[in-house]
Amino acid sequence: MHTYNAWFAAQDDPAERYPLTDVVYYSQSGGLLEVRHDLDALRDRSAEEWKRLFEQRWMRTNWPYGSGVWGKKEWVCPTVADENVVSMFEGGTNLFWAERFGREVGVEDLWLKLCGNSHTGSFKDLGMTVLVSVVKQMISDGKPIRAVACASTGDTSAALAAYGAAAGIPTIVFLPKGKVSTAQLVQPIAHGATVLSLDTDFDGCMRIVREVTADPNNGIYLANSLNSLRVEGQKTVGIEIVQQLDWTVPDWIIIPGGNLGNTFALGKGLLLMHELGLINRLPRIVCAQAQNANPLYRAFCNNWDYAPIQAHTTAASAIQIGDPVSVRRAITMLQHFNGIVEQASEQELADAAARADRTGAYACPHTGVALAALIKLAKRGTIAKNDRVVVISTAHGLKFSRFKVDYHESQLAEVVSHHANPPLELPADVDAVRRALHLAL
Repeated sequence: MHTYNAWFAAQDDPAERYPLTDVVYYSQSGGLLEVRHDLDALRDRSAEEWKRLFEQRWMRTNWPYGSGVWGKKEWVCPTVADENVVSMFEGGTNLFWAERFGREVGVEDLWLKLCGNSHTGSFKDLGMTVLVSVVKQMISDGKPIRAVACASTGDTSAALAAYGAAAGIPTIVFLPKGKVSTAQLVQPIAHGATVLSLDTDFDGCMRIVREVTADPNNGIYLANSLNSLRVEGQKTVGIEIVQQLDWTVPDWIIIPGGNLGNTFALGKGLLLMHELGLINRLPRIVCAQAQNANPLYRAFCNNWDYAPIQAHTTAASAIQIGDPVSVRRAITMLQHFNGIVEQASEQELADAAARADRTGAYACPHTGVALAALIKLAKRGTIAKNDRVVVISTAHGLKFSRFKVDYHESQLAEVVSHHANPPLELPADVDAVRRALHLAL
């Protein structure tokens, strides 16, 4: 019987440790904590044994291991009892071969990891299943947790509200007023969350939720990505990509970056695979940012010298963040992976999403940012024609229907809709229909 363990550790002092069920977010020096695993115990199984175990569990019904996250429970959160896992079969999302789009942009081996094909429609489910499960474990252990709270640009609040509702744990979400899509706003409302629409941006919401949850005695637990429990679930996306590619490593992985916990998490999962011998090389990582909210891109262009900015309005609203909380650890991770940061204007992200849609995808604006980065890097020759590339699509396009409608009606700010495809309005006349079809075909 294998015994595995994980704990919080200070990033600047690994000897400073806390149980995962402690209400703690920062180290004594004020830095972020990181979940560390007992690697010696994990090495008790060989690389091939881990692969076989993960394949046996993949998308099966044996609770809770059919989940794409909990199928790797030993690598994620081994200290949560199975009965306290809160899962809705997250992960296991389609790795879509974007053959036609790849051919059009000059990348022959292109794949889209469709993380939006998840319970609440975004990759946030991967991290929230872990955090809410640990909170349920805390409550089971007698910890006085009254509610779980987050600041959000939309998808985080939807995931927290859904998983909290499934677990019977009250949730509170802080949203920037007028900066969240209708679909994203209605999700936490429908799940019964207490929704606070604040007259500020995401960074303002983040400052307030950190103050509200700062006192460990008030019973409100912080669920944003500075809480490293989220990272443990999100790191499975990289592991899953490699598994879906028959345990081979792509040359590039491109991921949209906002608060940057996802960029750090992607690298963390891949590094764990490398340390345990499941892979023998690492891909290069590209973090893609909207030009209107690009503090990491600016740092990359300035020898990684970071300074927060005031983010401006972007159609990629979930990454409209000027002072990302995970920026330092994301920079460290990108440096380890010989990473690149690229940006996309509103024009570039909208056209890239529309072009992908024309080839069968249905890209959210954040995925449009990543696809625009791909197009630019391929055109520049940084990404070669025969490189294997995976673009992580972070949310489902259906959550951003207004973005789609406005594009095809040529109503998007800062955008000329080069690929607009509005409906043809015709009289109910067969000859008129025939003439229109002749022109269309």
